[in-house]
Amino acid sequence: MERLLIALAIGVVAGLFALWLRRRRTVDAPTGGAGRVPTQLDRADFPRPDAPWLVAVFTSATCDACKDVRSKVEILESEDVAVVAVEFPTDRETHKRYGIDSVPLVVIAGADGVVQRHFLGPVTATDLWAAVAAERTPD
Repeated sequence: MERLLIALAIGVVAGLFALWLRRRRTVDAPTGGAGRVPTQLDRADFPRPDAPWLVAVFTSATCDACKDVRSKVEILESEDVAVVAVEFPTDRETHKRYGIDSVPLVVIAGADGVVQRHFLGPVTATDLWAAVAAERTPD
């Protein structure tokens, strides 16, 4: 009986030790960092630098979600809103200059180039259009 209790105790300790080792080795899945978003754009780097607003969508040629976001952004083009798609790898240098490491990224910048709002990843047309409207009509 004593040997059975000793064997059981050793088994429990070994099991707890194995569980501890397994949890220690397990690495949480990456959450996919937030991505970098520029806070300032040089309006001279983009078409129509004289327009009061710029909506730039940073995309990639291999990104399916980018195509959807780009189509939503293109509708915003107007006299007051310049719209541009900055596609990687075609516009690699612009992506590099602004530290873009995640796409799709939409930035809404004023005449001074200061980024007022941004959307990283897929965005609904309603949210995008509402953000542009809100920025264009201050409180």
